[in-house]
Amino acid sequence: MNILDTIIAHKYKEVEDRKSLYPVKLLENTIYFSSPTVSLKKYLLREDKAGIIAEIKRKSPSKGWINPYVSIERTSIGYMQAGASALSILTDKEFFGGNNEDLMIARKFNFCPILRKDFVVDEYQIVEAKSIGADAILLIAAALTPERIKALATLAHSLSLEVLLEVHNLQELQANLECGADCIGVNNRNLQTFEVDVNLSKQLSEHIPASVVKISESGITAASTIQDLRGYGYKGFLMGEHFMKSSRPERMAREFIDELMELV
Repeated sequence: MNILDTIIAHKYKEVEDRKSLYPVKLLENTIYFSSPTVSLKKYLLREDKAGIIAEIKRKSPSKGWINPYVSIERTSIGYMQAGASALSILTDKEFFGGNNEDLMIARKFNFCPILRKDFVVDEYQIVEAKSIGADAILLIAAALTPERIKALATLAHSLSLEVLLEVHNLQELQANLECGADCIGVNNRNLQTFEVDVNLSKQLSEHIPASVVKISESGITAASTIQDLRGYGYKGFLMGEHFMKSSRPERMAREFIDELMELV
C-alpha cells in the first residue's frame, strides 16, 4: 500500500465513527449549513488577486511536523491580507494534524473561499464540509472511481459547494472530464515516490477543458514558476509547505505575493 491507500483505508473507518457521533441531522442544524457560499472559481479569476490558494497544514506524511503550533486566526487573516485568493484548510487529523475546528476558526474571521482539504470517500463528508463553513471540497481521482466522483460532485453542487478535482496523470484526467468539477488541480507530487515535478502541470495543461479553472498544486517555491505556469493557462496555485515552514507563514506569503505582483 502507498500512503494514499493507507490514508483512504483509515478515512473509511474514521467516517463511520463520525457518523455515529455527529448524525447528518445534527450537521444540517449548524449556522453554516444554510449560509451562502463564496465561489472559489470566481475568486481565482479575479485580476486583483494573486491566484494563490494559501494552505494551513501542520504536518504531512512525507515531511512530518511542519508547523504544529500555527495560529489559525492570525495565519488565515494574514494570508488574505497578503492578497491570497482563497484558503485551503487541512482537516485530516491522523496524517496532517488538522481538524474541523481549524476550518471553522478560519471561516469565523474571513469572508473568502475556503477549500476543505481532506480525503473525501463518503457523502457524509460533503454534508460535514458544508456544516463547518467550507465553500469547496477536494475530490482525489486516485482515490475514487469516476462514477463515485461524479456522484459526490453532484451532491456537492446541490449544497452550493464547488469541486476541485485533483489528478496526478493524464489517465486520471481523461477518465473524469465529465464529472462536473469547477476546478481541476494537477498535483505535481508523485504519490509513489513523493518526488515533485512542476512540468507535470505543463504537460497536462492542454488536456484540461477551458470551462474549468486550472490549478497547479505542490512544489511551487518561486514567483517565476507561477508566471511560467500562467502561460499554460493556470489561474490557481495551491501553496502550503513553502509558507508553513516559516514560524510566521502569513509574512512569508506576503513577501511571496509582493514579489509575484511585481512580475506582472
